[in-house]
Amino acid sequence: MAGPLAARACGFAIRLLALPRPVKRAITIAADLCTIPFALWSAISLRLGSLDHAGHGSSWLYVIAALSSIPIFVRFGLYRAVLRYIAGRAVVAIFLGVSASVVLTFAADRVLFGRVVPDSAYVIYFLIAMLYVWGSRTAVGHFLGLATGPRTRVIIYGAGESGVSLAVALKRSREFQPIAFVDEGPKYHGSTLHGLEVFPPEMLEPLIARFDVSRVLLALPSMPRSKRGEIIKSLLTFGVHVQTMPDFSDIVAGRAQVDDVHDVDIADLLGRDPVPPRPDLLASCIAGKVVMVTGAGGSIGSELCRQTARLGPKCLILLEMSELALYSIERELRLIIESLGGRVEIVPLIGNAHQKQRVRDVMHAYGVQTVYHAAAYKHVPIVEQNVIQGVYNNVMATFHTAEAAAETGVETFVLVSTDKAVNPTNVMGATKRLAELVLQGMHQRGFVTKFCMVRFGNVLDSSGSVVPLFREQILRGGPVTVTHPRVMRYFMTIPEAAQLVIQAGSMAHGGEVFVLEMGQPMLIVDLAKRMISLMGMTVRDEAHPDGDIAIEYTGLRPGEKLFEELVLGDNVTPTDHPMILRAREYALPWKHVRKMLDDLTAAAKEFDCREVICLLADAVAEYQPPVALVDLVANRRVALGLDADNVTELPARRRANRSDADGSPSGAAAQDRG
Repeated sequence: MAGPLAARACGFAIRLLALPRPVKRAITIAADLCTIPFALWSAISLRLGSLDHAGHGSSWLYVIAALSSIPIFVRFGLYRAVLRYIAGRAVVAIFLGVSASVVLTFAADRVLFGRVVPDSAYVIYFLIAMLYVWGSRTAVGHFLGLATGPRTRVIIYGAGESGVSLAVALKRSREFQPIAFVDEGPKYHGSTLHGLEVFPPEMLEPLIARFDVSRVLLALPSMPRSKRGEIIKSLLTFGVHVQTMPDFSDIVAGRAQVDDVHDVDIADLLGRDPVPPRPDLLASCIAGKVVMVTGAGGSIGSELCRQTARLGPKCLILLEMSELALYSIERELRLIIESLGGRVEIVPLIGNAHQKQRVRDVMHAYGVQTVYHAAAYKHVPIVEQNVIQGVYNNVMATFHTAEAAAETGVETFVLVSTDKAVNPTNVMGATKRLAELVLQGMHQRGFVTKFCMVRFGNVLDSSGSVVPLFREQILRGGPVTVTHPRVMRYFMTIPEAAQLVIQAGSMAHGGEVFVLEMGQPMLIVDLAKRMISLMGMTVRDEAHPDGDIAIEYTGLRPGEKLFEELVLGDNVTPTDHPMILRAREYALPWKHVRKMLDDLTAAAKEFDCREVICLLADAVAEYQPPVALVDLVANRRVALGLDADNVTELPARRRANRSDADGSPSGAAAQDRG
């Protein structure tokens, strides 16, 4: 019986909501014209103890009370309030409106009728009128809420100001229904905030089961990331979707509303608090200077641009091949500068960093002082299948940009490198390691320009990162694809990495390899499982055949490692920054590097992938080329007087870390021209 009645009530509520606003306002006014006289009649009846008091001459007072109340309510904005979202400000308006109506009715009684109603009846009238006016609106608001259908039941973790603001906002929303607060502070336990009781964290599991809660919303914007990460990990076992409220900075800036809840930042799973930046290191190479960022539209390049723009450069030059990426970052930067009230000149330039004359002309024309070279191809399987373009973009572009910087007197040149350059097993890593060797060779030539490299691991949510891929696969219902159950990676957030790149560049004296402290590596399969749990789902495997999302292992891709390394050898020393280390690594003589570059250029022009790979192996001692070319590379190294042992006898750790351990040639070898 309840089902049909509820359906009819919901249908009636929907029809009411569909009425035009003037019609709904007229209905509300008509209701007040009935309830106000009824409130006065009820008050007089209670005071006199009789339902029959017409002889007291109070009939005209009912008319006066009704007709005087409507313009007063209009003045206080009661008919502008949306009944579904009746809130504290409306209660204040109702209080003031009813008070004014009672005073006016009392005055009319004294002036026109000579006190036909006892004074105490007006006190009762005020209380009943408040109850009628406020209660009727609240009841109608709840009834109209039926039109929105069932709402998602949520528990708010955090009973501070943020949590209370979130609860108030959610109560007005159509999507969420807050059930309770959970907070670790004992002072809150047992108290009630905006109608919601506060419970300790150990009550979370029974609360979820009792109220059939499907989401937990975190309201902990000021809590350290390490502590927030511990809380998130504790929630993974409850099978609920964990989300969080926006940062206060986004709310204040108008980029988000309090109730714009979103998925938890995966960076919270790392459990590492970012080290506060040193203002002197941030400003040293940027403030008041002309800065150029290559690859300005990429994940790291665009973040370097954002942070640079906030540090007050004189001019910021964006060099990018993609017109769309360049347009997007330029537009974003202009909004950032406008919001800060700055006067930074933004120069968006379409161009390729391996076009030396173009880059040199730009640096000369604008007097560039600092260069952040972030332009690179970084996706291992794609570069493995596009060897020549990988060499052009990762090696030649670095060389030509560095030469242009040296010739035009650039002060600091910072190469954004990667952990895949250490003991590389793929073309992408070999090209990035060769790019590092190029800069070390450029330093040997004695230029004024300080050349340095900053090496770090994966950044979360970058283009091509597993995080957006996993999120997309989970939303699609799975499966989530992982290459290998033992593959692991270092992770860092994009803003943190860019911030450290800027600070590392300020410490350069020339030729250094800076390595960012990445913390502990994470198994990719563990990251996948945590993301599935955070989205309120379970992993489907042999132990849990009824789970929501399956994880499939696809096998390592060509050139992919099980794990990455950050340094060659153990010669690492600290710097003035706890998150930045300085690595002392071997460098090739510039004469040798220059010959390698000339040979690479000639082979690339001929599009001879086989020769290019052999030359990469000649230049990068740690690079293991495809199996089909091992003997050829070994013979070439002997002829060049180099150590061939790095090719013919791989250390046990590197053999275990190689992607082509089954002896099959990689994709690049399959493309060789023979």
